Amino acid sequence: MCQYDCKSQGPFVTQIVSISFYRFAGSAARFWALSMMAFARLPLSRTPDIGFWKLCGSGTGEGFTPVPNTAVYAILAVWPDAETARARTQAGIFARYQAKAQENWTVFLQTQSVRGAWSGREPFVAHEGPGNAPLAALTRATIKPRIATRFWRRVPNISEVIGKDPNVAFKIGIGELPMLHQVTFSIWPNQKSMDDFARTGPHAAAIRAVRQEGWFSEELYARFAVHSDRGTWNGVSPLAKLKLEAA
Repeated sequence: MCQYDCKSQGPFVTQIVSISFYRFAGSAARFWALSMMAFARLPLSRTPDIGFWKLCGSGTGEGFTPVPNTAVYAILAVWPDAETARARTQAGIFARYQAKAQENWTVFLQTQSVRGAWSGREPFVAHEGPGNAPLAALTRATIKPRIATRFWRRVPNISEVIGKDPNVAFKIGIGELPMLHQVTFSIWPNQKSMDDFARTGPHAAAIRAVRQEGWFSEELYARFAVHSDRGTWNGVSPLAKLKLEAA
């Protein structure tokens, strides 16, 4: 179901980005999930209607560390429309992940703005979406090896601040390669709360350092309207708080 005024608004139903999170319990399931970082690539590439996609692991805690967390993995994928996205993320390789996982949650997004590249590609197409939807922010960076230690010293401060922000509905750090590839993903009730966080404190200081010192060899910044979700994380939908506030 579409939850945020998504009544066939032309471009709003054009391209949908899905991010599926999976939590695994027990050594056997975790070993399976780790092995799928290699073995899921072929079935994902053969999934009908899929565009750009990425398999990601996560860090310990909420993901904002370079130490791998063998319990949590994610799949990001791009689809031509919402109906296709919802159907495909419950079939094929996605269904195998769901069957193995202790818990899973998928959030569906529509790109509002994007700049930069991911693995040399421009993965998302921006369209004007509904003005009243909650927003998600995604940043992805390839960290220069010589700067990695300095980068990871900054991240815990940013994680602590975002964790204390009462507006953030969901946050996680994931990535394709520990230490050198980092994706941050967070969901906010509106543009103001997102901007207030980005422009102050450790996050703003880190952005200035990125610009001044050239930390990244590749970077991408994207903002999305939250379209809908399916499943739970820590027992509830992370969008539940936003739905209550919007009611």
